[in-house]
Amino acid sequence: MKNTIVISMLLLFFIGYSQNKKSVSGKITSNNQPIPGATVSLLKTTFVTQTDSLGQYFFSEIPNGNYTIQVIANGFQTKNKNVNIKDEQEIILNFALENTENQLDEVVVSGTLKPVKRLENPVPVEIISAPFLKQNPTSNVLDALQNVNGLRPQNNCNVCNTGDIRINGLDGPYTMVTIDGMPIVSALGTVYGLSGIPNAMIDKIEVVKGAASTLYGSEAVGGLINIITKKPFAVPLFTADVFTTSWLETNVDLGYKTNIGSKATALFGVNYFTYNNPIDNNNDNFTDVSLQNRGSFFSKININRASKKEFSLVSRYLYEDRWGGEMQWNKSFRGGDQVYGESIYTSRYEFLGKYELPVAEKMFFQFSVIGHDQNSVYGNATFLANQKIAFGQFIWDKNWSNHSVLFGTALRYQFYNDNTPATATANHSKIYSAFAQDEITHNEKTSTLIGLRYDYNDNHGSIFTPRFAFKFKPTPTDILRFNFGTGFRIVNLFTEDHQALSGAREVVIQSNLKPETSYNLNLNYLKKFKLTNAGVLNLELASWYTYFTNRIFANYDINPNQIIYDNLNGNSTIFGLSANADWVSPFGLKANIGTSYFDAMTTQDGISLRPLFTERYSLNWGLSYDISNWFLSFDFTGNLTGPMRLPLLSELDPRREISKPYSIQNIQMTFKKIHNLELYTGVKNLLNWTPNRGNPFLIARANDPFDSNVQVDNSGAVIPTADNPFALTFDPTYAYGPNQGRRFFIGLRYHFD
Repeated sequence: MKNTIVISMLLLFFIGYSQNKKSVSGKITSNNQPIPGATVSLLKTTFVTQTDSLGQYFFSEIPNGNYTIQVIANGFQTKNKNVNIKDEQEIILNFALENTENQLDEVVVSGTLKPVKRLENPVPVEIISAPFLKQNPTSNVLDALQNVNGLRPQNNCNVCNTGDIRINGLDGPYTMVTIDGMPIVSALGTVYGLSGIPNAMIDKIEVVKGAASTLYGSEAVGGLINIITKKPFAVPLFTADVFTTSWLETNVDLGYKTNIGSKATALFGVNYFTYNNPIDNNNDNFTDVSLQNRGSFFSKININRASKKEFSLVSRYLYEDRWGGEMQWNKSFRGGDQVYGESIYTSRYEFLGKYELPVAEKMFFQFSVIGHDQNSVYGNATFLANQKIAFGQFIWDKNWSNHSVLFGTALRYQFYNDNTPATATANHSKIYSAFAQDEITHNEKTSTLIGLRYDYNDNHGSIFTPRFAFKFKPTPTDILRFNFGTGFRIVNLFTEDHQALSGAREVVIQSNLKPETSYNLNLNYLKKFKLTNAGVLNLELASWYTYFTNRIFANYDINPNQIIYDNLNGNSTIFGLSANADWVSPFGLKANIGTSYFDAMTTQDGISLRPLFTERYSLNWGLSYDISNWFLSFDFTGNLTGPMRLPLLSELDPRREISKPYSIQNIQMTFKKIHNLELYTGVKNLLNWTPNRGNPFLIARANDPFDSNVQVDNSGAVIPTADNPFALTFDPTYAYGPNQGRRFFIGLRYHFD
């Protein structure tokens, strides 16, 4: 009897408990294709989840009541549904979302520092979505941008593989990188702003091509790359993305979300990349790719304020140990002249914040604090540098009548010191800034944007950067935009130029360098086509012209053993054309293709030359096809880079002065049947291209990296000898493409809520 009573009580308890465990589940699709990674939430509650690889979501233990379920996914319209939780044990609620990626009404902020729909923005902004980053998995954002039209990662050294990102044919130092709109990089290494951020933390990337100094100040001459991170409430509890390659490169991305009491939600991420497998496929006794161990920690905290006003804090720490050199090099040879190696230790921290002021007006305070410490050796030449930057900015966003106005003021302080002769004492510089921008809506079809920025630098004095844009939208699916912008860049010479640091050439500074200034014209046309039974097609055409004055010119041609720096006694120009097409079909196929043409010329003392490392044209593409019945997706991505002028060391140098076009192509297959798990595999660099193809060698005098057997005449010019028939000195700067051949990769992505 007692046993019967106990069993009955347990059954009653279980029945009652299970009745209180209400659940809601369903599937999120578009055109009958599942949407993985969509954020599903019960508004005004703590119930938040993310769809798995099959587009499915699940909630349990929901108290009785009326709720609104909201679904948010990149490239799709947000959708809400009401649900009443009563006595049902399980509610199945499916969502079919409409694609907005090609309807051009995604909200962007980078062009005007205001949230504006892409099709309404007077400034062209390109969106790189999180799914795009998965098409060709990489260990950093820098490499992921190789398939974006108009962007090209540039390898600056065949030994240490230092790199940066070029926009519209302009060098990496003219690119500004921001996280959530807050500047994170300056003079020391643009590449570090694009490394160490776990891809799972990235919501999207916005790219502005053309001068943006009116809003963003120095460095935003060629354009802006704004990495927008996910909001902590919109991610799963835990994410993991791990892959390895046949070259034994291994990358690990981990993410974790947690609540800090009831007042804050935090997102933490860890990225670790390691490669310790020396390979010398071109047989020059130098590593083809630098070896490295890189670790970074990333966090984002959203403070939940009663006023619902924004308050977020972002921090990141990165440490990297990277080296390349002769195959027999190890750390016991660091800084010596016995075995050549280039070894770089980098320690970098960033702390950024955005705070919406507790006032009736829409006002924000943004700040960032960055520290960068670099300890580098290039053979027996040492480069030690330390940089600290503090940045603060107030913004007032005001709308009245037909005016959308933005006012701002900023202060940037920079400390910089290195051990080069150019920095005899530590440099302290400040930039005081004030800017204003007004977008005037004349009618439904036309609007005008005007802006002006004033900067005062204690080294260079006053700098004015005006801005003008005109938008004409004749139909809801057409937009024509004209932009005029100016850019400036304060002098940061050694910190960006690997050639100046490596010791391979003597650095000569001709005069007191002045800040660089530029003028940019941009014409952009965007058109959306609705194809009958074939989806949506976007077509974008653009042309631009950039004119530089005071450009700092690195002359490699006067003396092959020197780099002579001076402001141009002339001008530098670049004219370009580009076209982009994006197509999303209703049957699982997505395609994008883009092409650009660059005509660049630099005139110095009446002599005109094409600048080094600027390609004449480029082509980028990406194809994705989902076969939902097989739980498979296929990606084919690639790029074609046209010829560019490269630095030669003498008239006898046998290497090509103009490179041949080259193409990097990748394929990937992803299996999505297992709940919350994706397995992917593929091949990178299908054609097995490397820059040594068709060249006798890449690194000049790789057999004599300390120039022990180089003979010179009384003027310092290298003399041809039997041992040195081409009159060369050691130089690793003949670098223009990735020196890494075909390799296989395999990886997995996993998350749970």
